[in-house]
Amino acid sequence: MLDVTTTSDGACPLFSIIIPLEFHRGQWEQSWLGWTSQTADRALYEIILVVPPDFTGQAELNALAAGQARLEFADSAHDIGLCAVGAARARGRYLFFTESHCWPEPDVIALCIRAIDDHPDWAGFSCRSVPICHNRLSEAEAAMYQADIEFGMKQHPWRKVLDQCFVTRRDAYQECGGLREELGHFAEWVLAAGYHARGYAIGYLEEARFHHYYIGRIGELKTFTLDFVEGESRFLSEDRRDPGRELIEIPFEWTDRDDFDRQLAFNALNALMRYSLPRLGWKWHREERRALWRWSGPALFGDLRARVAASFAVAQARLVLTALTVVGSRDAIARWMKSYIASLIHLQRLACIRRLRGHTISAKKLLGDRVLGQLGFHELESAAGHAFRWSEPQAAVRIKGAPGRNTVCIQCPAVRESLDEIGVQFYLDGAPLDRAAIEIGLDRYMLSLDLPQTGIAILAWACPKFIGIGDARRLGLPVVGIEVNPDARGSAQKDSGLSAAISSTMVVSERN
Repeated sequence: MLDVTTTSDGACPLFSIIIPLEFHRGQWEQSWLGWTSQTADRALYEIILVVPPDFTGQAELNALAAGQARLEFADSAHDIGLCAVGAARARGRYLFFTESHCWPEPDVIALCIRAIDDHPDWAGFSCRSVPICHNRLSEAEAAMYQADIEFGMKQHPWRKVLDQCFVTRRDAYQECGGLREELGHFAEWVLAAGYHARGYAIGYLEEARFHHYYIGRIGELKTFTLDFVEGESRFLSEDRRDPGRELIEIPFEWTDRDDFDRQLAFNALNALMRYSLPRLGWKWHREERRALWRWSGPALFGDLRARVAASFAVAQARLVLTALTVVGSRDAIARWMKSYIASLIHLQRLACIRRLRGHTISAKKLLGDRVLGQLGFHELESAAGHAFRWSEPQAAVRIKGAPGRNTVCIQCPAVRESLDEIGVQFYLDGAPLDRAAIEIGLDRYMLSLDLPQTGIAILAWACPKFIGIGDARRLGLPVVGIEVNPDARGSAQKDSGLSAAISSTMVVSERN
């Protein structure tokens, strides 16, 4: 049985109810009344109202909550940041996160106490969200989000944190890293993944009901969506290895982000031109013309075409959705709202990737830890006992090694003709690699390269297309991985030359 006793001065409540007063949608008073109407003993829980700097109802707040709640003032202006502040200052054994536009039914605390007794394996649980709608747009918004909530609570293996009404043991919350303000509302997913990765179970207490007010405004819908995508992008750009990171699904915009890297595309285009012109002159076949179109677009324009198309899709969806809120059916509003959100997410992901490119951004590292970017590769597959990725007939990788001489090993299993028969040509920063610098083995190319002082360069290659049986893809080299290591022989020669120079200087000095 759960011990629900507290100290005489209430210093150790069972629950700390954390209510951030941002995004209250004019409902914070209703939320307050829901918490002060609980059937459970009031001594069992403290209410923490976390106040942002721009809160406009300060006088009403003081009059309504005086003596019944703790007011915590924070510099943050975001719900997630305010929740994090409230959690850091809470005294309860259990943290109860909610939102100021949500209000509980009177038996919520009592049901939560019973759930803790009945489910000792739960480190936390989310309650049921009941939508409150007041116009047709809010009905469509609620239907869209409620479907996602139901999927998360009842089907998804770990996406169980719902900040509208989430209860958790404080120790588990702290161990899993808590809510990170810089991730916005995407922090809920990251926290949920952290719980799952550490073996903590999160339950769903469906009988504990919260009323959630949907505002039904396109502008607010856009704000929330952009905030979520910004947080997702910050998370994906990090080079952290926190437990649960591997559970987060990477969207295709991030998986394919190097497709718009102008430097990589230019090097692939350069490899195509240098390889094909001497062989075909200007009488290119359809395959070479396809490749020219494939690489010239991103080499010249980067992601411009994709962003323009995405912007038009957002503008069209918003225009239609705005019109439908006046004259459209409920089904049409719901359909175009989903279209608007999807196009908005796509555009925002492209914008975030563009902004982060050239700054700190976590590399995909699909081909090895020394490969910072790759262009022209298909998905991972298996054949002949090897897991590898087919490159296209032209491909480019951004590699990082030590300044000076390095050895680059490109591992290629024997799934097409032998490597010395393929006739591949390599290029380093646009210049053809000398044949003497290429050693061909049974299952690998060994390249001897001189890297600049930064240690970063772009290695590209071109080769004839491999035609797979029943495979319409453009296939080049099968690549298991790429290793970059300092050339020990080059380093030894440099050391030997330096030693000789020092010895010669010493002899001259002794003679003088």
